[in-house]
Formats: sequence, C-alpha cells, structure tokens
Amino acid sequence: MLLRSVRMASSAAAAAGEGAAGVVARGIETKLRAALEPAHLEVINESFMHNVPKGSESHFKVVVVSEQFAGQALLARHRAVNALLADELEGPVHALSIKAKTPEQWEKSGGAVDASPSCMGGSKR
Repeated sequence: MLLRSVRMASSAAAAAGEGAAGVVARGIETKLRAALEPAHLEVINESFMHNVPKGSESHFKVVVVSEQFAGQALLARHRAVNALLADELEGPVHALSIKAKTPEQWEKSGGAVDASPSCMGGSKR
C-alpha cells in the first residue's frame, strides 16, 4: 500500500535553514493536490540554482504521483500538469520540470528522482 504523502521543498530554503515555502510554491501544491489527488507530491523551488534574485520563485520541479496518470502517455501527463499551472506559467514561473508517475512507477523507481542539471543560462555560458 502506498502511503499518501505531500512534501513541499525548497532546496534554497532548506540550505538557508528556512522552512516556509513561498506563495507560488504553495499555489502550485494546492492546485496539483486538488486536481490530481496525488499519492506523493513534491514542489521543489530550484530558483536558487539560476541567475535570479534571492528569494525568487521562478524555477520549479514538481514530482507528482497519481492514479489519474494510469494509461496516459508521458506527454499527456505533462500537458495535464501544464494546463493546471497555466496561470503560473504565464506569470511568475519561468521554468517547470515535471516528473509525473503512476504509483506503480513510483514504487518501481524506489521513490527516487534525478537531480536537476546545473543552469547553463545567463552569465554562466
């Protein structure tokens, strides 16, 4: 049996010893939880990895595990998440990495998600 879990994560906040997620992260989490009823959800603010002001909420990774993804191709899952977060993608969110899995796929992967690559944009090229 898969336990229901929701984790709000901000690597920058964790590194700085802060526990609170920002308003954008909370909005993303609320929308995904309401629409997809996830067995597991992580909303990770990765903005600190990019050339943005401190405290930004512009780059996110979401890990969402939902029975609703059963029978859906990966592209359909991504389109569903993008549609749910259309307002955020039109506004404050510049980049969104999506890991969308069924509970069976999540269990098979051991609950692991690959680390995001380093940013190569802006002045780092």
